Amino acid sequence: MSQPSLFTRWAGRGWPAGKAFTFIGGVFGCILLVLLFWLADDQRLVLDRSQRLLDETVPQTLDHFRLARNIEQLRLEGERVFSGRTPVDRQQALFVVSLLASHPALLADTRAASLAPEVERFLARAARDGMTEERFGEWARLSSRLSLLADDVSIEGVDLATDDLRAVSATMRNSRMKLAVVLALLAVFVSGFVFLVHRHLIRPLQAMDETLAALRSGNPAAPIKPASMLEIRAVEGAIGQLREVMQENEKARQQLALLATTDDLTGMFNRRHFMALAEEEIKRAQRYGRPICVAMADLDFFKKINDGYGHAVGDRVLQSTSALVGQTLRQSDLAGRYGGEEFAFVFPETALKEAHRLTERLRQRAAESRIELTDGVDLQITLSLGLADASSCSLDTALKLADAALYEAKEQGRNRVVIAPLTNGQPLVGIHPPATTVHPSKTARAAESPTAES
Repeated sequence: MSQPSLFTRWAGRGWPAGKAFTFIGGVFGCILLVLLFWLADDQRLVLDRSQRLLDETVPQTLDHFRLARNIEQLRLEGERVFSGRTPVDRQQALFVVSLLASHPALLADTRAASLAPEVERFLARAARDGMTEERFGEWARLSSRLSLLADDVSIEGVDLATDDLRAVSATMRNSRMKLAVVLALLAVFVSGFVFLVHRHLIRPLQAMDETLAALRSGNPAAPIKPASMLEIRAVEGAIGQLREVMQENEKARQQLALLATTDDLTGMFNRRHFMALAEEEIKRAQRYGRPICVAMADLDFFKKINDGYGHAVGDRVLQSTSALVGQTLRQSDLAGRYGGEEFAFVFPETALKEAHRLTERLRQRAAESRIELTDGVDLQITLSLGLADASSCSLDTALKLADAALYEAKEQGRNRVVIAPLTNGQPLVGIHPPATTVHPSKTARAAESPTAES
């Protein structure tokens, strides 16, 4: 197995954000400072060469141009000496030649200093002795030498400026390349810095925000992956502790809500919660004119089971009955432990005939079920049920009617379903045995008589 890298181990332990970003900024600052000095050196070279161009090269170039102009002027004046029509014109031209030949600019250049006196002497002899074909040929050679010298001097002046300009241009090109390198490094640093900030700062903050949002909405929040920065880890740890506390509180709240709404033994709704839900269902059904029925059920001979087999067996009987109710009734039906061995039911969106079918099915399944005891005895249980229509009366009235019908079922021999009369006193029709309709006189007697043995 490969060993983790130093950076991985370092990042796993975490690092302070301030020190990390200070280190990164310091490294980048040093690199940037070196690059700036690098650029500054090129800028210094450009400034030095530009200043040298102004202070030295340009004056030297101008001197070369003036020298070339004087040499060319010397040649032109020599042409005037030869082309002069009168002796006066030739003397004037020769005078100018003497002035130009003694000019300091020509004397400062060795080539011009040697050629100019030669031209002056030749022109003086030609003016004194006369113009011959031989002298015209010699002047043509001297004139060509003057012209070439003027061109050479001009080119030298241009070359002086060109060399310095080339040096400045090369330095500026180098500066541009170095600037491009600096900008590229700056872009790389900014990109890397943004990446690090996003990965080690923004992404953990987004994860914490998602966790807090989930906690605010009550949804389960996934654990936060530890960040690399110690400061972020501290906040993540606090959020993790808050998450655990809120989850524990939610579990405790759910347990308390379960204890407040359900029966410990059977897991069914307790009486208080059942009454609240039943009241809402009956009001909803009556508001929209929908059918609804309630029923009361009681385990037959439960007291004898408790006394004969003990409370543990009695608890098993209650739990088995609760499981049987959950398997038999619909999900939309309400069922609760009303008290002791009594159970209460609400059948929403259900007419009396359909409710009777459901209660009869529950009674039959209870009668067919067996509870195996530890000594090998199979215990049979039966249910007596009273059913009442609640679509036009209050919950209390419907439960009283269902309870009276339950009493009548006990009176008639148990293990049966008895339907209470309608609230207007009219008996039901179309319901066949084993269901029984309680007559008003019997209902009254049941309400007045003490409850017989279950």
